[in-house]
Amino acid sequence: MTELSEDSTYGVMTEEGIARLRQRVGLEFNQPRVPHNFEVTFDGVRHFALGYGDENPLWCNKTYGDNTRWKGLIAPPNFLYTMGEQDASPTPEQKALLKGDPLAGLGSYQAVMEFEWWQPLRINDRMLTRCALVGAQVRDNSRFSGRTVSEILAFIYRNQNDELVAIRRGTWIRAERQASAERKKQYELPQPYTDEQIAAIDAAVAAETIRGADTLYWEDVQVGSEIPAIARGPLRLSDLIVWHIGWGMQLTPPGNFGLSHKVRRKAPGLFTKNALNVPDTVQRLHWEKEWAAEMGIPTPYDYGGLRETFLTNVITNWMGDDGWLWKLRCEHRKFVYMGDTYWIKGRVKDKRQVDGRNEVHLDVWVENQWGTTVTPGEAVVLLPTRDAPVELPLPAAADLRRLIDHEVERHAEVDTDSELAGAE
Repeated sequence: MTELSEDSTYGVMTEEGIARLRQRVGLEFNQPRVPHNFEVTFDGVRHFALGYGDENPLWCNKTYGDNTRWKGLIAPPNFLYTMGEQDASPTPEQKALLKGDPLAGLGSYQAVMEFEWWQPLRINDRMLTRCALVGAQVRDNSRFSGRTVSEILAFIYRNQNDELVAIRRGTWIRAERQASAERKKQYELPQPYTDEQIAAIDAAVAAETIRGADTLYWEDVQVGSEIPAIARGPLRLSDLIVWHIGWGMQLTPPGNFGLSHKVRRKAPGLFTKNALNVPDTVQRLHWEKEWAAEMGIPTPYDYGGLRETFLTNVITNWMGDDGWLWKLRCEHRKFVYMGDTYWIKGRVKDKRQVDGRNEVHLDVWVENQWGTTVTPGEAVVLLPTRDAPVELPLPAAADLRRLIDHEVERHAEVDTDSELAGAE
């Protein structure tokens, strides 16, 4: 817990805090989390896929994958969220630099998430995760709240054979809470649905198709064509419960009752008292209206990770068993509230042949029932040609340390005004 003094800079953006944050760029660290899954299992994969409404047999049928190019069951792309044993070993000097939050008291708002996948996760695979701050970019005039700092974190995943599997990059906007609160809030809250609206959603769900073994060839893709949309929702509390069964809790340490009590004794800041004076996880703003309201949010809302997974879902439905989702980038710009409906869509914007890769570039996005784009994104899919199958892509560097250095160079500081609005 931070101790405040009369001249405390808690909650205030200072040059000293920014300088301290920049000292951490490139340092490897461990997150204090236990993975939901220590290894890939059929049940773990199936529970994750069913948690976001995906019946693709590549991950939901135990034997279907045997007759595909993968020669067995593989996990959906975002299953990596549920895995990752931390294995960084910072030196005592690095631990000192990593201690505490240089921007303590500032708001932290997820804005961007990027993925690159280099090879699939298979049954019995384990995952090691290395985390590093790879960028600390100052924006002096963002639309979000004036001066902000973008913290860019890289999460690099490798398997038990020390092979690089994927990278996830997240950008969090750090801003003074008062400044961000002064933005004019305009909420599009869910309203009761008509029977006709529910029927339209049901019809879209019933029409969903999974390409599967019907190979999509690069030659047959037309620039400007739309990929088949999918619908999810309206979002209910029961949907969130089933999502957590597959995804894990992520933010709240695992374990209930007595185990939760032990965690609360070590980290009391993870729990606040509810209306009955009972300590409960701060994460409950995603399902408890009273706590969300105390945080300045009118009603509970979803997770960015859920929307990211919906985007991978619409892409894997379209590309089929023989395609490979290589890259995905998306920005979370609006809340999606309990009761909202997701419409996940995409369009082909380009196709290229680069260094032996047959790339299809997509614009993808999530809309709510009002037609508002809440999460725009873009993706790159590799497709086979009639002459050759997909070759899996390689990471930008061959080993972990060089890859982190590459990421630091890629996100080198350039102070500039930004159009990035920040996520809510």
